[in-house]
Amino acid sequence: MHHLSRRRFLLLSATALAARGNAAKPADDILLHPSASIKALESKRVLNAAQRYLAESPRTIVSAQAPHSTGGLHDYYSEADYFWPDPKNPDGPYINRDGESNPENFNTHRELLIRLSIQVPALVAAWVLTKRRDFAEHAAAHLRAWFVAPDTRMNPNLKYAQAVHGVSAGRSWGIIDTLHLVEVAQSAIILQQDAVLSHPDWEGMRRWFEEYLEWLNSSDPGRQERDAKNNHGSCWILQAVAFARLVGNNEVPVACRERLKRVVFPQQIGTNSSFPLELARTKPYGYSLFNLDILGVAAHVLSESTDSLWTYKLADGRGLRGCFDFMTPYIEDKSRWPYRPDVQYFDDLPVQQPSLLFAGLAYKDRRNLDLWARLDPDPTVHEVIRNHPIRQPILWL
Repeated sequence: MHHLSRRRFLLLSATALAARGNAAKPADDILLHPSASIKALESKRVLNAAQRYLAESPRTIVSAQAPHSTGGLHDYYSEADYFWPDPKNPDGPYINRDGESNPENFNTHRELLIRLSIQVPALVAAWVLTKRRDFAEHAAAHLRAWFVAPDTRMNPNLKYAQAVHGVSAGRSWGIIDTLHLVEVAQSAIILQQDAVLSHPDWEGMRRWFEEYLEWLNSSDPGRQERDAKNNHGSCWILQAVAFARLVGNNEVPVACRERLKRVVFPQQIGTNSSFPLELARTKPYGYSLFNLDILGVAAHVLSESTDSLWTYKLADGRGLRGCFDFMTPYIEDKSRWPYRPDVQYFDDLPVQQPSLLFAGLAYKDRRNLDLWARLDPDPTVHEVIRNHPIRQPILWL
């Protein structure tokens, strides 16, 4: 076992399985040995999934032409979830029904992107656990198809994402779709560090993410998404940081850390440590969980010993710690939620929110760690999966 003795791994695995069955609480072990304990807790789930994915070939967006896209075969395209035909004007521009996903809208490219974001991290997590090259090589094949091979690669922009019939061929809001590349990028970094990726594959990937990061920073849609005041702005930051780390850009993470402190926290955290902009939506519970996850993962990646986002507070005391104190009781017991229930999928939440793990480690909070360990790590409802982009904690510790 990589960085973990066989005896220690088996011992922790037995503890982990008991914890999954609520027979024991894993918090103490996680706090004492974070990486080893998480590997033990996650091993069975990861290896079962990765073994299945070995039988599934890479498939990119070029395999599913988008009939309404004004872009080309290699251009990612999606249609905004919450837009529907106008009953008063059925052939006219679509209208917004916030929180209500239209199943007739084109979603295949996003489904393929999510497939990539599920399979590659699982394969790389399995590689970390076992050092079996078939896991790493299959993950590399997916990366090659999506980002390197001329016949199958995706163009490094989202000009045509979350289009709206009769309104827009693509919108800045669509940039949130590539949130599902955050863990893919982390997977690629690990494969490169372990000298598994070939030089051409790594250089091709690095160039792709360099171009995409430049587009995120310099294009009008990219800047509009960066300046969004709700979870979209949070997601822009996490994406920019993840892609900057892959390409070796040190300036973007510094800027993002400052943006979180100077812009995002003041705009998004309410006086009671809730997220008012998310509570105003028709899915207040789901979006509050989602934004907490994004900010928690960003804090985990960006915090330094001398500049921690976990402990940073605004002049009036607002900060991430308060956000977790606000939401954790409602993750433990959703029946206590004092706001309106989500218009859809309220019964399918919460799931294993990654921010609980990272916050538990940062604050040495057993409550968050135990809660994380007993929640479902593998949701099956598509809408929940769409808002659950970090699935393999092994890759982050």
